[in-house]
Amino acid sequence: MSQSLSSLSTFHLTGERHGKDFGDIGQLGLRPALFSAYQDISKLRHDFPLVLVDGGDNDAFVLSLSDIIDDVLQKIAPRGVEGERIRKHVLGLEDEIRTLVDRGTKGTLLQLWDMAETNRLSKADKTGRDLLGDSLSRARSGLGVDGVLVGYAGDTPVQIFTHAWARVQKNKARKFAKEIGELTVKLSNILKANTMHSEKALSPKALKGSVGTVYEDAFDFETMSDILGSSLVNGAVPDKKRRRIRATLAALKSQKFFGVVDDGTYDFVFDRPTRALKAFRQRLPEMINLVKAMTIARLEIEGRYKEETHDAFFRTFDERFLGPDDLGNFPSYLVCLRNDADAKGETAMLAEVLSSGLPMKVLMQSDDILEELANTPGRFSPGLRCPQLAAMAIGLNGAFVLQSSGSALYRMREQVMGGLKNGQPALFSIFSGLVGDSPGPFKNTPETTPYLKAAAALESRAFPSFVYNPALGDDWASRFSVMENPQTGTEWPVHRFSYEDENLQKITEDIAFTVVDFAAADVRFCKNFADVPRSEWLDAMVPVDAFLKLDAEASAGKVPYVLMVDENNILHKVIVDVRLIDAAHRCREMWRNLQELGGIDNSHARDLLAKEKEKWEQEKEQELEALRHQPASEQPTPAPENTPLSKTEPAHTEPEDEQQLAPSNEPYIETPRCTTCDECTQINNRMFAYDDNKQAFIADLDAGTFRQLVEAAESCQVAIIHPGKPKNTDEPDLDESMARAEAFN
Repeated sequence: MSQSLSSLSTFHLTGERHGKDFGDIGQLGLRPALFSAYQDISKLRHDFPLVLVDGGDNDAFVLSLSDIIDDVLQKIAPRGVEGERIRKHVLGLEDEIRTLVDRGTKGTLLQLWDMAETNRLSKADKTGRDLLGDSLSRARSGLGVDGVLVGYAGDTPVQIFTHAWARVQKNKARKFAKEIGELTVKLSNILKANTMHSEKALSPKALKGSVGTVYEDAFDFETMSDILGSSLVNGAVPDKKRRRIRATLAALKSQKFFGVVDDGTYDFVFDRPTRALKAFRQRLPEMINLVKAMTIARLEIEGRYKEETHDAFFRTFDERFLGPDDLGNFPSYLVCLRNDADAKGETAMLAEVLSSGLPMKVLMQSDDILEELANTPGRFSPGLRCPQLAAMAIGLNGAFVLQSSGSALYRMREQVMGGLKNGQPALFSIFSGLVGDSPGPFKNTPETTPYLKAAAALESRAFPSFVYNPALGDDWASRFSVMENPQTGTEWPVHRFSYEDENLQKITEDIAFTVVDFAAADVRFCKNFADVPRSEWLDAMVPVDAFLKLDAEASAGKVPYVLMVDENNILHKVIVDVRLIDAAHRCREMWRNLQELGGIDNSHARDLLAKEKEKWEQEKEQELEALRHQPASEQPTPAPENTPLSKTEPAHTEPEDEQQLAPSNEPYIETPRCTTCDECTQINNRMFAYDDNKQAFIADLDAGTFRQLVEAAESCQVAIIHPGKPKNTDEPDLDESMARAEAFN
C-alpha cells in the first residue's frame, strides 16, 4: 500500500489526519457538488412562498405563488408580443413579492401585491410605467384568491397545518350548525304546538287577542273557548315529554364544541399531547350528553321515541355508545410539537394518543434530524431520529401517518388534507431543516437555507416521504405509498453533473446524492470529512454510492469520497470516515425497507419471479430435450421452399433451426411483467409511458435515443426492456451503446 493510500485509509478508518495535506471542508467553504446549481435560492422559482387561501369549501387550502401567477398569465396573456410583455412584467412582480417575503414582510397576497407593484412602478420611466401599470392591472383583475402569504421559515409547517385544520373544522361547524339549527327549530315547533293546545292558549282572553280589535265583537269567545277546549285539550304534549324536549333543547343550545350560538367555545389546538388528552377526557361527558340530546331530538321529531324502551337506554348512555361517526362530527384536536428538549418527554405519550382511536392530529416538527448522530461519539450512534418515530406510529396499524420534509408540503397537500379530514388519529412528521446558526468561521452552513436543507434531506433518503392510510384498504398496497420521493426505484437519486477539467474539456457524469452528501452540508460533520489535494487523487478513491455496494473484501484498499465545490466552483474530492459510512448503510437499509413496503422491487415478488422463471426454463428445456430424442421418422418435415404454410397446422423447425433464429431488431418491453418502478419513465417519459394497468410500454421510439433505451434496460429491475438495434445509425457513441445492449437482446 502506497503512503498516500495509507494516509487516506487511516483517515477513513480512524478519522485521524496525518500531515497537513488534508483540508477542512468548513474552512474551505465546500458544499456538495449538486448544490452548485442552487447558490441563491431566492432567484429560483419553486413552491414557496405559499398563499394560505381564505374561505372556500373545497380542499384547496393552500396555493403556491408560482401556480397562482401561472394561472393568471394563462388567462390574460395572449400569444405574441403583447403577451410576452405581460408575462415579463407579471413575472417581475412575482420576483418582487418573493423578495418582500424573504425580507420578512408580513401580509396577505393582495397586500404584498400592492407593495410590490408600487416598488416596480417607482423604478420605471413614464412610458414603461404606463405599460407596466396596464400589465399589472390586468393581472390583478385575474386574481381569484387571497390569503396570508408565507415564506419558508421555522413556523411555516405549524402555519400550514393550523390553517388546513381550521378549514376542516370550519366545514364541520357549518354542517353541525345546520343540523343543530334544524333540530332546534323542529323541537321548538313541537313545544309551540303544545302551547297552542294548552288551556291558557284556548282561554276566551287569549282567543280574543288572537283575532284583533276589528272582529272582537263578531265572536262569542266564551262559547268558542268551551268548544275548542273540549275537542283539542286531549292532544296536548304530556308533561314528561315536554320536560324531555326542553332538556334536549337546553343541551343543544349550550354546547361549546362549535361556535353556533356564542363565542364561548373550547380551544382544540395544543402544544402537548398530554394536554390534548386531558382536555378530551374532561369534555367527554359533555360530548356524550350532546350526542344523546341529538339522538333524542331525532327520535322525538320523527315520532319514534318510546318511553318504555328509550328511557332505560338513555339512562345508561355513556362513551360505550360513541362510535367513530359520532366522534368524527366533533372537532379534532391538533397538537403541534417541536422536537426540542420539552417535546422529547412527550414522545412516550404519542403512542397512547395514536393508538387511542381518538380524533387527535399530531404535528411533530423536527428541526434537526442529525443531532444525535452529531453529538454521540463512536460508530454506534443512534442515527436518524424522526423516521423511527413515524415507523413506530405505522406499527400501531390504526393511525394515519405522513412523513415529509417541509419543502415538499405543497406537493403533498392533498395527503395532508386527507389525514386531517378522516376520523383516525394521525401523525404528521415534518423535517423543517431549521438548524441553529453555526459558530466559527465556517462558510458552507450559513449558505444552506432551511428550504434547501429540507429538500436535501428528502433527496438523500435521510428523511424520505411516505403516507400510511389504513382507511384505504386492508393490504400494504392500498395503505402505504412512497411515490412522493425522487427516483423511487433507486437506492439514491442520481443526477447528471457537468464540469470542466484542467484542460477546459467538458466532463459529464452521473453522481448520486446520498445521506453522506447531506451530512457534508452540516458544519458539525466537518471532522468526518477530509479534502484531498488533486495531486493525491488515487484510483482507490471511489464514490460513496459505489463503496456502499462493496462487501468487506472488495472494500479493502478502497476509500469512499464525495464531490464538493468551493466558492469559486472548483471541484474537490472529499474522503469520508467510517462513521458516516455506517450511518449511510443504516439509511440505505431503512429506505430499502420502505421501498419493499411500497411495493418497489419487493423481495418476495422478486424471489417468486425467479422461481417461476426457473420453472419455465426447465419446462422449455424438457420440451427441447424430448424433441432431440424423437425418432427422425416422427419429426415434422419442413415445408418445401416457397410453399405457403397451412393456416391450421403449426410450423415446426428442427432444434438447430431454433437456435439459429436471430433476435428482432425492433426494441420492445415485456409489458405484462412490468413492476411500475418508474426507472424508464424517469429517463424519458415521452419514449416510455404507462398503460391503463400502470405497466410500461414504448410510446414513441422517435422521442429518445438508442442510448436512453440501453440505459433504461440497464436500470430496469426485472430486465424486461430489450433495446434491439439502433434506428439512427448516426447517433454518437453507437458502438459502445450497442455493446451494452447485447446483454438485453
